[in-house]
Amino acid sequence: MTEVVVLDEVSGDELAGVERLIEAAAERDGQPAVSEQGRLLLRGGARDGVRHLLLRDRDDERLLGYAQLDGTDPVEPPSSELVIDPGHRGRRLGMVLGQALLNESGHRLRLWAHGAHPPARRLARRLGLTEFRELRQLRRPLTGLDLPEPALPAGVTVRTFRPGVDDAAWLAVNAAAFAHHPEQGSLTQRDLDARKAEDWFDPAGFFLAERDGALLGFHWTKVHAAERLGEVYVVGVAPEAQGLGLGRALTTVGLRHLAEERGLPTAMLYVDADNGAAVRVYESLGFRTHETDLMYRTET
Repeated sequence: MTEVVVLDEVSGDELAGVERLIEAAAERDGQPAVSEQGRLLLRGGARDGVRHLLLRDRDDERLLGYAQLDGTDPVEPPSSELVIDPGHRGRRLGMVLGQALLNESGHRLRLWAHGAHPPARRLARRLGLTEFRELRQLRRPLTGLDLPEPALPAGVTVRTFRPGVDDAAWLAVNAAAFAHHPEQGSLTQRDLDARKAEDWFDPAGFFLAERDGALLGFHWTKVHAAERLGEVYVVGVAPEAQGLGLGRALTTVGLRHLAEERGLPTAMLYVDADNGAAVRVYESLGFRTHETDLMYRTET
Protein backbone atom coordinates (compact mmCIF):
# COMPACT_ATOMS: atom_id res chain seq x y z
CA MET A 1 0.00 0.00 0.00
CA THR A 2 1.08 3.54 -0.68
CA GLU A 3 0.30 6.97 0.73
CA VAL A 4 0.84 10.51 -0.50
CA VAL A 5 1.99 13.08 2.04
CA VAL A 6 1.60 16.78 1.17
CA LEU A 7 4.15 19.16 2.70
CA ASP A 8 4.80 22.89 2.57
CA GLU A 9 8.53 22.30 3.07
CA VAL A 10 10.95 19.41 2.63
CA SER A 11 14.06 19.36 4.81
CA GLY A 12 16.61 17.15 6.52
CA ASP A 13 16.62 13.46 5.64
CA GLU A 14 13.46 13.84 3.57
CA LEU A 15 15.11 16.45 1.37
CA ALA A 16 18.21 14.29 0.91
CA GLY A 17 15.98 11.34 -0.03
CA VAL A 18 14.06 13.34 -2.64
CA GLU A 19 17.28 14.67 -4.16
CA ARG A 20 18.69 11.14 -4.39
CA LEU A 21 15.51 9.97 -6.11
CA ILE A 22 15.66 12.84 -8.65
CA GLU A 23 19.32 12.07 -9.39
CA ALA A 24 18.70 8.35 -9.81
CA ALA A 25 15.82 8.99 -12.20
CA ALA A 26 17.87 11.52 -14.19
CA GLU A 27 20.64 8.96 -14.61
CA ARG A 28 18.13 6.42 -15.89
CA ASP A 29 16.15 8.80 -18.13
CA GLY A 30 18.95 10.94 -19.53
CA GLN A 31 17.62 14.24 -18.11
CA PRO A 32 16.03 15.40 -14.84
CA ALA A 33 12.29 15.03 -14.42
CA VAL A 34 12.37 18.05 -12.10
CA SER A 35 13.58 21.33 -13.60
CA GLU A 36 16.17 23.68 -12.15
CA GLN A 37 13.40 25.93 -10.83
CA GLY A 38 11.71 22.93 -9.25
CA ARG A 39 14.91 21.86 -7.54
CA LEU A 40 15.48 25.39 -6.25
CA LEU A 41 11.94 25.46 -4.85
CA LEU A 42 12.51 22.04 -3.29
CA ARG A 43 15.62 23.25 -1.44
CA GLY A 44 14.41 26.79 -0.78
CA GLY A 45 12.17 26.27 2.24
CA ALA A 46 8.48 27.03 2.59
CA ARG A 47 7.00 29.29 -0.07
CA ASP A 48 3.42 30.47 -0.48
CA GLY A 49 1.65 28.51 -3.20
CA VAL A 50 4.24 25.72 -3.45
CA ARG A 51 3.51 22.21 -2.17
CA HIS A 52 5.53 19.01 -2.21
CA LEU A 53 3.94 15.57 -2.59
CA LEU A 54 5.87 12.56 -1.31
CA LEU A 55 4.69 9.10 -2.40
CA ARG A 56 5.69 6.50 0.18
CA ASP A 57 5.28 2.83 0.87
CA ARG A 58 2.91 2.78 3.83
CA ASP A 59 4.60 -0.26 5.41
CA ASP A 60 8.26 0.75 5.41
CA GLU A 61 7.95 4.49 4.56
CA ARG A 62 10.25 4.04 1.56
CA LEU A 63 10.14 7.02 -0.81
CA LEU A 64 8.69 5.89 -4.14
CA GLY A 65 8.01 9.18 -5.88
CA TYR A 66 7.97 12.95 -5.63
CA ALA A 67 5.83 15.67 -7.17
CA GLN A 68 5.81 19.43 -6.87
CA LEU A 69 2.87 21.77 -7.30
CA ASP A 70 3.66 25.42 -7.99
CA GLY A 71 0.58 27.59 -7.70
CA THR A 72 2.33 30.96 -7.63
CA ASP A 73 1.10 32.07 -11.07
CA PRO A 74 -1.84 34.42 -10.45
CA VAL A 75 -3.60 33.48 -13.71
CA GLU A 76 -2.55 30.07 -14.99
CA PRO A 77 -3.36 26.74 -13.31
CA PRO A 78 -0.65 25.42 -10.98
CA SER A 79 2.30 23.85 -12.78
CA SER A 80 3.70 20.52 -11.68
CA GLU A 81 6.44 17.97 -12.18
CA LEU A 82 6.64 14.41 -10.93
CA VAL A 83 9.18 11.62 -10.79
CA ILE A 84 8.97 7.95 -9.81
CA ASP A 85 11.89 5.95 -8.42
CA PRO A 86 13.28 3.93 -11.37
CA GLY A 87 13.30 0.80 -9.22
CA HIS A 88 9.55 0.98 -8.64
CA ARG A 89 8.18 1.84 -12.05
CA GLY A 90 5.56 -0.26 -13.79
CA ARG A 91 3.27 -0.26 -10.73
CA ARG A 92 0.98 2.60 -11.83
CA LEU A 93 2.58 4.83 -9.21
CA GLY A 94 2.65 7.68 -11.70
CA MET A 95 -1.15 7.53 -11.80
CA VAL A 96 -1.30 7.61 -8.00
CA LEU A 97 0.91 10.68 -7.81
CA GLY A 98 -0.72 12.32 -10.83
CA GLN A 99 -4.18 11.86 -9.36
CA ALA A 100 -2.93 13.36 -6.09
CA LEU A 101 -1.72 16.40 -8.04
CA LEU A 102 -5.12 16.76 -9.68
CA ASN A 103 -6.88 16.53 -6.33
CA GLU A 104 -4.49 18.95 -4.63
CA SER A 105 -4.84 21.50 -7.46
CA GLY A 106 -8.62 21.32 -7.62
CA HIS A 107 -8.36 19.73 -11.08
CA ARG A 108 -6.69 22.84 -12.53
CA LEU A 109 -3.27 21.57 -13.47
CA ARG A 110 -0.35 21.96 -15.86
CA LEU A 111 2.11 19.05 -15.95
CA TRP A 112 5.59 19.00 -17.49
CA ALA A 113 6.93 15.93 -19.30
CA HIS A 114 10.65 16.56 -19.70
CA GLY A 115 12.05 14.72 -22.69
CA ALA A 116 8.56 13.81 -23.93
CA HIS A 117 9.15 10.11 -23.27
CA PRO A 118 6.28 7.78 -24.29
CA PRO A 119 5.45 6.74 -20.68
CA ALA A 120 4.97 10.42 -19.78
CA ARG A 121 2.68 10.90 -22.79
CA ARG A 122 0.60 7.90 -21.77
CA LEU A 123 0.36 9.11 -18.17
CA ALA A 124 -0.85 12.54 -19.30
CA ARG A 125 -3.56 10.98 -21.46
CA ARG A 126 -4.70 8.68 -18.64
CA LEU A 127 -4.97 11.69 -16.35
CA GLY A 128 -7.19 13.41 -18.93
CA LEU A 129 -4.62 16.12 -19.77
CA THR A 130 -4.06 17.58 -23.22
CA GLU A 131 -0.82 18.85 -24.75
CA PHE A 132 -0.62 22.61 -25.10
CA ARG A 133 3.03 23.70 -24.92
CA GLU A 134 6.22 22.50 -26.56
CA LEU A 135 9.59 23.62 -25.23
CA ARG A 136 12.56 22.77 -27.43
CA GLN A 137 16.14 22.28 -26.36
CA LEU A 138 18.44 23.46 -29.17
CA ARG A 139 22.17 22.79 -29.43
CA ARG A 140 25.06 23.85 -31.63
CA PRO A 141 28.81 23.09 -31.65
CA LEU A 142 31.17 25.76 -30.36
CA THR A 143 34.36 24.21 -31.69
CA GLY A 144 35.69 26.43 -34.47
CA LEU A 145 33.00 29.00 -33.71
CA ASP A 146 32.78 31.48 -36.58
CA LEU A 147 30.29 34.24 -35.80
CA PRO A 148 30.53 37.85 -37.01
CA GLU A 149 31.41 40.63 -34.60
CA PRO A 150 28.23 41.46 -32.63
CA ALA A 151 26.51 44.50 -34.13
CA LEU A 152 25.37 46.61 -31.18
CA PRO A 153 22.90 49.47 -31.69
CA ALA A 154 24.33 52.98 -31.61
CA GLY A 155 25.37 54.08 -28.14
CA VAL A 156 24.95 50.64 -26.57
CA THR A 157 27.78 49.08 -24.56
CA VAL A 158 28.06 45.68 -22.90
CA ARG A 159 29.47 44.92 -19.46
CA THR A 160 29.09 42.13 -16.91
CA PHE A 161 26.64 41.86 -14.03
CA ARG A 162 27.54 43.23 -10.59
CA PRO A 163 25.87 41.13 -7.87
CA GLY A 164 24.09 43.25 -5.30
CA VAL A 165 24.38 46.36 -7.49
CA ASP A 166 22.49 45.42 -10.65
CA ASP A 167 19.87 43.16 -9.04
CA ALA A 168 16.94 45.58 -9.02
CA ALA A 169 17.57 46.90 -12.54
CA TRP A 170 17.92 43.39 -13.91
CA LEU A 171 14.73 42.19 -12.21
CA ALA A 172 12.80 45.14 -13.67
CA VAL A 173 14.04 44.54 -17.24
CA ASN A 174 13.51 40.79 -16.91
CA ALA A 175 9.91 41.36 -15.79
CA ALA A 176 9.25 43.75 -18.68
CA ALA A 177 10.95 41.58 -21.30
CA PHE A 178 9.07 38.45 -20.18
CA ALA A 179 5.71 39.94 -19.22
CA HIS A 180 4.15 37.33 -21.53
CA HIS A 181 6.14 34.50 -19.96
CA PRO A 182 5.05 34.02 -16.33
CA GLU A 183 7.74 31.49 -15.37
CA GLN A 184 10.60 33.81 -16.27
CA GLY A 185 8.96 37.19 -15.88
CA SER A 186 7.79 36.58 -12.31
CA LEU A 187 11.28 36.00 -10.87
CA THR A 188 11.82 37.80 -7.57
CA GLN A 189 14.86 38.84 -5.57
CA ARG A 190 14.52 35.56 -3.69
CA ASP A 191 14.68 33.64 -6.99
CA LEU A 192 17.70 35.64 -8.15
CA ASP A 193 19.47 35.11 -4.83
CA ALA A 194 18.86 31.36 -5.06
CA ARG A 195 20.54 31.26 -8.47
CA LYS A 196 23.42 33.45 -7.32
CA ALA A 197 24.05 30.93 -4.53
CA GLU A 198 24.42 28.03 -6.97
CA ASP A 199 27.89 26.69 -7.74
CA TRP A 200 27.45 27.43 -11.44
CA PHE A 201 26.76 31.14 -10.99
CA ASP A 202 29.47 33.29 -12.59
CA PRO A 203 28.93 37.04 -13.09
CA ALA A 204 31.69 37.01 -15.73
CA GLY A 205 29.24 35.16 -17.98
CA PHE A 206 26.26 37.45 -17.24
CA PHE A 207 26.24 40.25 -19.83
CA LEU A 208 24.28 43.50 -19.60
CA ALA A 209 23.66 45.92 -22.47
CA GLU A 210 23.06 49.53 -21.53
CA ARG A 211 22.82 52.98 -23.05
CA ASP A 212 23.23 56.19 -21.06
CA GLY A 213 23.16 54.15 -17.86
CA ALA A 214 19.83 52.47 -18.67
CA LEU A 215 19.72 48.69 -18.89
CA LEU A 216 18.28 47.59 -22.25
CA GLY A 217 18.98 43.86 -22.36
CA PHE A 218 21.00 40.96 -21.05
CA HIS A 219 22.41 37.54 -21.82
CA TRP A 220 22.92 35.28 -18.80
CA THR A 221 25.03 32.24 -19.65
CA LYS A 222 25.42 29.09 -17.61
CA VAL A 223 28.03 26.33 -17.61
CA HIS A 224 27.14 22.69 -16.93
CA ALA A 225 30.64 21.70 -15.88
CA ALA A 226 30.14 17.93 -15.65
CA GLU A 227 28.74 17.77 -19.19
CA ARG A 228 31.13 20.46 -20.54
CA LEU A 229 28.06 22.17 -21.91
CA GLY A 230 27.42 25.90 -22.13
CA GLU A 231 23.91 27.28 -21.95
CA VAL A 232 22.26 30.39 -23.30
CA TYR A 233 20.45 30.54 -19.97
CA VAL A 234 18.26 33.52 -20.75
CA VAL A 235 18.38 36.41 -23.21
CA GLY A 236 16.06 39.35 -22.58
CA VAL A 237 15.52 42.72 -24.25
CA ALA A 238 13.54 45.61 -22.78
CA PRO A 239 10.37 46.40 -24.77
CA GLU A 240 11.69 49.81 -25.83
CA ALA A 241 14.84 48.22 -27.31
CA GLN A 242 13.21 45.39 -29.22
CA GLY A 243 13.60 45.34 -32.98
CA LEU A 244 17.15 46.74 -32.86
CA GLY A 245 18.95 43.40 -33.20
CA LEU A 246 20.11 43.56 -29.60
CA GLY A 247 19.02 40.00 -28.79
CA ARG A 248 21.11 38.55 -31.60
CA ALA A 249 24.12 40.69 -30.64
CA LEU A 250 23.93 39.66 -26.99
CA THR A 251 23.55 36.00 -27.94
CA THR A 252 26.73 36.27 -30.01
CA VAL A 253 28.58 37.90 -27.10
CA GLY A 254 27.61 35.03 -24.82
CA LEU A 255 28.44 32.30 -27.32
CA ARG A 256 31.90 33.78 -27.85
CA HIS A 257 32.42 33.81 -24.08
CA LEU A 258 31.40 30.14 -23.76
CA ALA A 259 33.63 29.12 -26.66
CA GLU A 260 36.68 31.33 -26.15
CA GLU A 261 36.80 32.06 -22.41
CA ARG A 262 35.34 28.81 -21.12
CA GLY A 263 36.57 26.51 -23.91
CA LEU A 264 33.32 24.56 -24.15
CA PRO A 265 32.56 22.34 -27.16
CA THR A 266 28.77 22.71 -27.24
CA ALA A 267 26.06 25.25 -26.40
CA MET A 268 22.40 24.66 -25.67
CA LEU A 269 19.28 26.69 -24.95
CA TYR A 270 15.55 26.34 -24.42
CA VAL A 271 12.93 28.08 -26.55
CA ASP A 272 9.18 27.74 -26.92
CA ALA A 273 8.31 26.12 -30.25
CA ASP A 274 5.65 28.76 -30.96
CA ASN A 275 8.12 31.64 -30.54
CA GLY A 276 8.86 31.73 -34.24
CA ALA A 277 11.01 34.87 -34.15
CA ALA A 278 13.34 33.48 -31.49
CA VAL A 279 13.54 30.06 -33.17
CA ARG A 280 14.54 31.72 -36.45
CA VAL A 281 17.26 33.78 -34.76
CA TYR A 282 18.72 30.77 -32.98
CA GLU A 283 18.59 28.58 -36.06
CA SER A 284 20.36 31.30 -38.04
CA LEU A 285 23.09 31.11 -35.39
CA GLY A 286 23.52 27.41 -36.02
CA PHE A 287 21.26 25.87 -33.36
CA ARG A 288 19.22 22.76 -34.11
CA THR A 289 16.61 20.86 -32.06
CA HIS A 290 18.15 18.31 -29.68
CA GLU A 291 15.14 17.23 -27.60
CA THR A 292 11.68 18.40 -26.61
CA ASP A 293 9.77 18.96 -23.36
CA LEU A 294 5.98 18.98 -23.39
CA MET A 295 3.49 20.53 -21.01
CA TYR A 296 0.01 19.12 -20.59
CA ARG A 297 -2.99 20.72 -18.92
CA THR A 298 -6.52 20.12 -17.79
CA GLU A 299 -9.26 21.35 -20.11
CA THR A 300 -10.33 24.93 -19.35
